[in-house]
Amino acid sequence: MSTAKRIVVVEDEADLAELLCYNLRKAGYDVEACRDGASGQRRILEVIPDLAILDVMLPQINGLQIARQMRTNPKTTQTPILFLTAKAEEADQIAGLQVGADDYVTKPFSMKVLLARVEAMLRRSRAGRPETVDLLEVAGIRVDLATHEVTVQGEPIKLTLTEFRILVALIRGRGKVLSRADLMYTAMGPDVLVTTRTIDVHVAAIRKKLLSCGAKIRTVRGVGYLFDEAAEGVAVETEGH
Repeated sequence: MSTAKRIVVVEDEADLAELLCYNLRKAGYDVEACRDGASGQRRILEVIPDLAILDVMLPQINGLQIARQMRTNPKTTQTPILFLTAKAEEADQIAGLQVGADDYVTKPFSMKVLLARVEAMLRRSRAGRPETVDLLEVAGIRVDLATHEVTVQGEPIKLTLTEFRILVALIRGRGKVLSRADLMYTAMGPDVLVTTRTIDVHVAAIRKKLLSCGAKIRTVRGVGYLFDEAAEGVAVETEGH
């Protein structure tokens, strides 16, 4: 049985899909491509890939809809998603991150850079699944590092892989301010280039999903974030020094 990581590419441009598949296979991945959103969505649910690469603008069902569906399905909630799209505005990237994407690459792009991003995402995914059970429990939040299950006051919540890693970093460092650079390194690795705004979007999503416990992630203005288990109410912003 092949041990190659499986990637599903959903891209409606035939030449680009072929180029992607060729280079990803050359890099050692098991790859297949779908040419429209509906078939891509079906195939992702059938094979549960190790990574999904989605164009945003697709026939029938767009990439944002596919990502949203993946994040609400228990089978694919932890599957890394990389958006590959011509929509390069910051608002477009934020929209992609808000529906659960882990990374966002804009066209035109360097194939070498894309392959590096794919490898980094899969490496983070492997690192995020330790074999031994390890639990973090604090202030009504329970995090199972082995299964990636998170509960708040006993109620399960769904986090993306990147959101999960950011939350774990914040809880482990509770009481300590973590800079955006620290969180980018912990959650995304040293070789992934993202803006500080990307971290802000992920933290905002985590707070929302944590409901009443979201205020425990405090913003330290100009510095980063900290996990304060005693905090209540709305998120608190503090001037950095």
